[in-house]
Amino acid sequence: MRSRRFWLLALLLAAIVAAWILGLSQHIGWAALARNQALLAAWVASHPIVAPLLYLLIYAVAVLLSLPESAVLTVAAGLLFGTLPGGILAVLGSSAGAIMLFLAVRYHLADAIAARRGRFLDSVRMALRRDGFSYLLAVRLVPAFPFWLVNLAAALSGMRLLPFAAATVLGIIPATFVYASIGTGLGDVLSTGAQPDLGVIFSPHILAPLIGLAALSLLPILWRSRKRRRA
Repeated sequence: MRSRRFWLLALLLAAIVAAWILGLSQHIGWAALARNQALLAAWVASHPIVAPLLYLLIYAVAVLLSLPESAVLTVAAGLLFGTLPGGILAVLGSSAGAIMLFLAVRYHLADAIAARRGRFLDSVRMALRRDGFSYLLAVRLVPAFPFWLVNLAAALSGMRLLPFAAATVLGIIPATFVYASIGTGLGDVLSTGAQPDLGVIFSPHILAPLIGLAALSLLPILWRSRKRRRA
């Protein structure tokens, strides 16, 4: 059983390395989206059931392979499906890929890392076991860290699956729908060879509420910490 789990993880790591070496991300970059947007839009219109399912699969696999083009895929969802359907599809696809990657790493590497016990690592694992949902939700709400890096860090830290999945789904919703809304009106921009300005997510009127939500998500940790000090 242990050998089978090792080989499954080895295959995943090999697939990730191969995807990066072969430049798979170039096929889902801005240039590829601009070049194929008319063809993609026509195909989506003629395949109303298969197209969303295929999009979910592509997004999940891209996240599983830790490709850094999640923003492109999210904007593409808005471009091809509209803000609301596209946002929902992007949340589902990215969450599914993140959970698959989490499971692959969490139950293959995290235990081995935990075996190399140390005071700092033990304290981190204990904090995440107790307050992992709040910490991860705060990180997800403010899109300042690479999505794939957060997935790996959470898995390697020994975080539990349910808090990870819940914080991921809830935390990525605001930024995902912002990106999907950008994609809705993106056709003319891409046709000129330009790229969308995704920096809008860091504009004060969008970033400030996200930071506020992240701060609120940390309040339970502060409350429990204060309660323990009083006890």
